[in-house]
Amino acid sequence: MENIETRLDAQDWQTITTELHDKGFVIVRNILNMTECNTLIAEYQADGAYRKTIHMERYRFGKGEYKYFQYPLPKLITTMREKVYAKIAPVANLWMQELNIDKQFPDTHIAMKRLCWKQGQEKSTVLILKYGKDGFNTLHQDLYGEIFFPMQMVFMLDQIDKDYTGGEFVITEQIPRSQSKANVLKPDRGDMVIFTTNFRPVKGTKGYYRVNMKHGVSPLHNGNRHSLGIIFHDAKS
Repeated sequence: MENIETRLDAQDWQTITTELHDKGFVIVRNILNMTECNTLIAEYQADGAYRKTIHMERYRFGKGEYKYFQYPLPKLITTMREKVYAKIAPVANLWMQELNIDKQFPDTHIAMKRLCWKQGQEKSTVLILKYGKDGFNTLHQDLYGEIFFPMQMVFMLDQIDKDYTGGEFVITEQIPRSQSKANVLKPDRGDMVIFTTNFRPVKGTKGYYRVNMKHGVSPLHNGNRHSLGIIFHDAKS
């Protein structure tokens, strides 16, 4: 069975990064296998793996629960975080250039973490989320501090329309001088979605302009939905 590094290296990253640049999100199919998905779900109840549990209703984030992993992260997660970061950092830097933002991100994820640590952002932001019937996640952005990388990713661990119905992944895009547009995605188990953390550039008649984006999860009709969220910057708390 191919390991995660081989699967990631085999992807058409030119096509992936082009779509990510142009749309602000992209679905990459079949990154995690069924065993990896099932293991992550089974370990949701593991002792000592997580630093914090959030009950979403308490904070009016939605209905469901998520847990932040603590360092050191599982090898599978560390590998995906480092490999994918290196592939998409050039897109993030291109976005900064197009929007005339005086910021450049390092080539490696280790260097990105060091930037966070210098600002006191030393806590892991990798999380696993669980929703049951009627569960949902309100539209939001995962920033966590002054230092943040403009893209993140999520992996589906259950199969939509089999293990659960509803629960679509929603990305909204603010249209200038108009209402927001909703992109409704239905990735399958094992798929990776790479998407913008808070904005992307859009080319207009006078050059590029900034479009704000948020993401969330629509209500589940039934079943259970687990997902793995990988954010590239760390948090203070």
